[in-house]
Amino acid sequence: MSGRFTALGTDGFGRSDTRVTLRAFFEVDRHHIALTALHSLARVKAIPEKTVTEAIRKYDIGPEKFDPMFV
Repeated sequence: MSGRFTALGTDGFGRSDTRVTLRAFFEVDRHHIALTALHSLARVKAIPEKTVTEAIRKYDIGPEKFDPMFV
């Protein structure tokens, strides 16, 4: 595979909650996936960085939130 790779999924890691809650917790719900795609595009200068900032605000994503992989 050429270019950058960005993973957009999870297997749940044994947590027993609803799929919607798990996706939000692990940041793989529709809003986080959209944000990750926008961030990847901004990194290669395909879109302006302000688009990422606007998406963070629009989807109410806390960039200072803890990393769910280390909980």
